[in-house]
Amino acid sequence: MSAYGHQMEREFSAQSLLSREDTGTEMGSRYVVESGFYMTSFAATIFIAGLLTTGVLLVTLVVTLAVMLQSCESRSKGVVQIHKGSDFDHYCKAFSSHGELNILKQSDIPPVCRSLAFGYIEHGEYERDLNLTISMIESFFETISPSNSHPDVVLVDIDDILDSDPAFSCQLIRQHQFNLRYGSNKPSGSIEDANNLKQRLTVELCMKLQFRGWSLILLSRKPERLRNVTIEHLNTIGFISWSSLIMRSDSEIGMKSWEYFCRRRRAISMKQGNEIVSVISSRMDALTGSSLGKRVFKLPKP
Repeated sequence: MSAYGHQMEREFSAQSLLSREDTGTEMGSRYVVESGFYMTSFAATIFIAGLLTTGVLLVTLVVTLAVMLQSCESRSKGVVQIHKGSDFDHYCKAFSSHGELNILKQSDIPPVCRSLAFGYIEHGEYERDLNLTISMIESFFETISPSNSHPDVVLVDIDDILDSDPAFSCQLIRQHQFNLRYGSNKPSGSIEDANNLKQRLTVELCMKLQFRGWSLILLSRKPERLRNVTIEHLNTIGFISWSSLIMRSDSEIGMKSWEYFCRRRRAISMKQGNEIVSVISSRMDALTGSSLGKRVFKLPKP
């Protein structure tokens, strides 16, 4: 092709391009994107509105999920807390039975159960259980009468009302003082109140049984050398009469408590045809073994 032909071609191409640019300028309704994608202003408006709507929906969804998650978490925490409290309560009740069956010391009680033990007294639950048990004992003896042909006896564990673990009591008192100092609710009862209640109700029960003609034999884990002190203590709390007071002899000091009680009950049953009608105690060592009579009653203890 001649040089003149090439020049004509270039001029024609330039004119064609200029005409396109002029057309685009006159219409004024097209956007040129560098990637080569063209979009009208109407389509762009719709696209941007769609993006905004989608963003609002996503934000709303995220907020809703966050609120739901927080609500579920709060409910879950509440369930766990209640569940843990229930676990502690059941654990301490199970430990109490385990401790009594194995004659564990009160100082072996876990700290969490010490707090619950004080609450058991403070909230009036101990008083309620003690009253219910005393009522059951009285109801039982209302259905029977002492025999005229042989002596019927009722065995009463007096260590329930005369003895306590000083170390354990001091721990509970310190816990109680801590609760008072640091804002806990004012208690409706105390360890001293519980002990006084136990003494009063037990003495009243024994007096009622004696009035109905039952012979009472008092049993203690203490050694014989403390007899006079024990009698004085019994008289101080209003316990002034009984059929017999049995305490450990020197040969029985090394015995386990349950063995000592079994031995004494067998001796009572064999002596002059005595019949043991009932044994009353709050401790398992006095309520296990042979010669327990017709009915045993376990008084509640924290």
